[in-house]
Amino acid sequence: MENLGMNIDPAFWNGKKVFLTGHTGFKGTWLSLWLQSMGCEVTGYALPPETEPNLFEMAHVADGMNSLIGDIREFEPLRDAMIAAQPDIVLHLAAQALVRPSYDHPLETYATNVMGTAHLLEAGRSVPSVRAVVIITSDKCYENREWERGYVETDAMGGHDPYSSSKGCSELVTSAYRNSFFSSDESTCAIASGRAGNVIGGGDWATDRIVPDTLMAFMRGEAANIRNPNAVRPWQHVLEPLHGYLLLAERLHKDGRTFAEGWNFGPDDESSVPVGTMVQKMEAIWGSDVRSEINVDPNAVHEATLLRLDCAKAVERLDWHPKLQLDDTLKWTVEWYRQLHQEADMRAFTLDQIKQYEIL
Repeated sequence: MENLGMNIDPAFWNGKKVFLTGHTGFKGTWLSLWLQSMGCEVTGYALPPETEPNLFEMAHVADGMNSLIGDIREFEPLRDAMIAAQPDIVLHLAAQALVRPSYDHPLETYATNVMGTAHLLEAGRSVPSVRAVVIITSDKCYENREWERGYVETDAMGGHDPYSSSKGCSELVTSAYRNSFFSSDESTCAIASGRAGNVIGGGDWATDRIVPDTLMAFMRGEAANIRNPNAVRPWQHVLEPLHGYLLLAERLHKDGRTFAEGWNFGPDDESSVPVGTMVQKMEAIWGSDVRSEINVDPNAVHEATLLRLDCAKAVERLDWHPKLQLDDTLKWTVEWYRQLHQEADMRAFTLDQIKQYEIL
């Protein structure tokens, strides 16, 4: 595959102190391993892994970092942990990250995603060593109008459900803190936010996630259940937005407030396909006697049917480009679960996929 865009600079990251929230989650685990592979001194702050099994324990991620178990809804322990770590860069991934659970636990969703972000930013004010903060939200932070066009960074924040609106609120909190406390000439810290679409890849065991649910069904020899086959999502491998977050953090550290804005990191339009199409592709790649069944829930909660991101700003100003087409993304993901099924060393295999991605 042709080398596209700018790669992160391992020399820049080597020896950097990074404070990473949500390091026990799906994206956080991949990012922890990537940071460790570049020689970063990583402090993670998160609740224990939510699922069993989970990639964090499977890949022995804690062995290569200072892993702290804590709740971002509690301000003082978070602040104290950041002061002790004295990080150069803060990456905030801790969140209640799913739409459907937000209907069952709306207060927890808002407390985590809104006040958790405020706590993180307030803690950052106490640590003069911090030069760059990247707050990770979601493509669902936008007021969804079911537009055919991709959403741009200046579109209105919103959200139909508690999860989506909490992500819009998180963006507003980030903007308010940036303007109120980190915009003066005396400020040495730059704050940005990153918004990504539906990420897939090895090690995701969250509930109501079509890719892991489908592949785990294949591994058990069962039919995969599809509840919303016509919903279109911007599918991307987990390493794609993580690459964007790292590039953004580099530029914030080097160039300051020039890049202190919101940024979209989504796939090409060709990677936005219906759920049913995704499952058919995974069936073909798995290559054995597997099947799926459509079971539409008439009482299902509201979920957006169409949502795309316009990433022109990241392409033009960060020189960030998606490296993997949808078929490659699915092959990488299916192969990860196949290796798991064959009882491979999943830390080594996950690190190998990171290295493969770096040289694309």
